[in-house]
Amino acid sequence: FQKVFDQAVTQEEIFETIAKPVADSVLAGYNGTIFAYGQTGSGKTFTITGGAERYSDRGIIPRTLSYLYQHFSQDSSMLYTTHVSYLEIYNEVGYDLLDAHHEASELEELPKVVIMEDPDQNIHLRNLSLQQSANEEEALNLLFLGDTNRMIAETPMNQASTRSHCIFTVHLCRREPGSATVRRSKLHLVDLAGSERVSKTSLGGQLLTEAKYINLSLHYLEQVIISLSEKNRSHIPYRNSMMTSVLRDSLGGNCMTTMIATISVDKRNIDESISTCRFAQRVALIKNEAILNEELDPALLIARMKREIQSLKEELSMVTGEQREDKLTQEEIQKLEELLKAFLDDPDPEVTLSLGADMRKIQHCFSMLK
Repeated sequence: FQKVFDQAVTQEEIFETIAKPVADSVLAGYNGTIFAYGQTGSGKTFTITGGAERYSDRGIIPRTLSYLYQHFSQDSSMLYTTHVSYLEIYNEVGYDLLDAHHEASELEELPKVVIMEDPDQNIHLRNLSLQQSANEEEALNLLFLGDTNRMIAETPMNQASTRSHCIFTVHLCRREPGSATVRRSKLHLVDLAGSERVSKTSLGGQLLTEAKYINLSLHYLEQVIISLSEKNRSHIPYRNSMMTSVLRDSLGGNCMTTMIATISVDKRNIDESISTCRFAQRVALIKNEAILNEELDPALLIARMKREIQSLKEELSMVTGEQREDKLTQEEIQKLEELLKAFLDDPDPEVTLSLGADMRKIQHCFSMLK
């Protein structure tokens, strides 16, 4: 283990040590994942999402969002766009927690997320909405919306036990103004459901079904991790469960992955604590290869070429001297006013005011600006 924290550690320390290096690599264009694993009641959700009682109890997700948006506001040399998705995997079925069209009173009313795989073996999630968030407040509102829809139940081990795996993902896209080169990176923040023995929790009915699915998907996660830590294994059973399919990149792929193992310091839980440590030990053996996700955006390239062609045409018509002497019509003036307003309201520093090679229109816009 790289570091061991005691029970008196603050959320600030956890963020600085664990999440900040991952957030920095995501800002640089690499994929990142942080996931918490441990038995019910050992503090996974508190670590990832945080407690609601005090501001200082904020967990990794709100602190990371805060850190990212703070960085965006300070770095004016880049244009950043962020989208957020929040997936819940409950009883091996995926649900979109950020669906705005459903005021869901029950989880089953939320849209079901389906896994699709393309010929290059890339995973695509159908029905999982990507919500754009322009600032920290919007991103936190999306987080709260998702948390409200989460599946929570009372178990003998924990009064508000999260009965599902949740994956909060920040999709980040950054580029320099005027450049068509884009860096896209993803940050997965994963809160796994509690792993524990059914015999110990004395559950029945619906909670027992949940526990079976939770233990089964954690078992598949463990299988994938064992396979990855064995050097000569050619087949990795990613497809066994939804969670391992979604986190395929994070486990042994193009990603910087950090795992937090939470342990309950109690004599009765010594077996679970040992098995959590063993699991963490296996995860530590996995080698990931993170690469910089840089690409040329064809849409940006085409838009830039079109603007260039238009501006060259206008220059040409100015040189050839095709000018008109009659006055502008009322309609043309109104259209110019609309164009000018849109130009001034647009926050994009690269936006241009395209009026064509007509000196009357150019003079009219200058007089309006004056």
